[in-house]
Amino acid sequence: MLNKDIRPGLFGQKHSNRAYDKGKGWGKNEFNSSFPASLIAYMSSKGLQPVYICLDKRLNVVHKYISGEELFGLDPLSDDLYYSFETSFPPYEQYFIGLKKNEHIDLVLYSLKDGKVPLRGLEIKLTALPDSSTRHHKDEKQSCEVVVRNPTICYLACSICEKYKTSKQKQHLRNLLSGVPNIEHWSEQNSVGPHYKLICDAIVRVMADMVKQQAPIMIQPVWKTDMRSRLTDDCLDVFVWSNIALMKICTDAGFAVKKNKDGSENYSLSRFNRTVVWLYRMLFEYVTYNGVFDYAKITSLMSSGGRNDKAFSANGNATFAYLKCPELAHPRIGKNEIKNIIQGNGQLLLQPERRFDAIIVNTPDLFE
Repeated sequence: MLNKDIRPGLFGQKHSNRAYDKGKGWGKNEFNSSFPASLIAYMSSKGLQPVYICLDKRLNVVHKYISGEELFGLDPLSDDLYYSFETSFPPYEQYFIGLKKNEHIDLVLYSLKDGKVPLRGLEIKLTALPDSSTRHHKDEKQSCEVVVRNPTICYLACSICEKYKTSKQKQHLRNLLSGVPNIEHWSEQNSVGPHYKLICDAIVRVMADMVKQQAPIMIQPVWKTDMRSRLTDDCLDVFVWSNIALMKICTDAGFAVKKNKDGSENYSLSRFNRTVVWLYRMLFEYVTYNGVFDYAKITSLMSSGGRNDKAFSANGNATFAYLKCPELAHPRIGKNEIKNIIQGNGQLLLQPERRFDAIIVNTPDLFE
């Protein structure tokens, strides 16, 4: 039974738009973003920094470390930091139209020092390690899935627009995007397909231009289990993707062209290819139509009439090359430290519907 004298909460979150003393603040969707934010704060208190996945000037993946303060824009333990979940990020709202209210960014950080100043807007994807594709590999070869939502591409585009705001900068971005001929039917794969390489090349030029200005876009905390789906002793760590590193997954992907019997070509764009096209259209509209792009219209391109619940996903076998590092094989936060992050018997308020919160509930000795 919950001890009413102990206030449930999560480490470091002094100010938040979630009520952790009530059950609603511990639902499946809430926990998957609020726990990772406190995990970063907890790591920061121990002097540990998330692994930062970014690109060098040759667009090769490199790993650095990013402090909690650099990631959040303020010390995660600051009395002036406000954690706002599932809300809009004001600095980005000027760049797009057509985003639904339920597609808000996962975590927005504010400074309360001088009013309420927005600092960062970040997506969060809590993932299991290993995933099914690498479950039977040795620790050093295991990895996890990356699933990216459609709105994440919107925010990624906005993070690039932020770096090209003046007329001169917009013209430079327009030059980087040049070389793609006019395409009349953007919703038809056979209209876009013949020009896909030029579209992808344009995005790669933007990525190369952004190397010194790349910025965090997605937080990917991992929780590790053994072959019996039990938390390992070394079970938690955090990876952070820069905007251009996340796009590299898409620009690295192959492109399929099939020959018909009559010799004509039939193009089949994967989700990765389609995401590259989406980003191109967002940036192209930004520099062409008064600094704004139509998110809803663009993400309807090549949807085949179906509902798109994600932009793309890549399993552990595909992500290993991007994530491989000592922290992936042996995460730095132990399962015995979860009780330091979930405070005030908050675990008793969890409403488990997904694997990580369910494992916590079904492993009560974590809190002994």
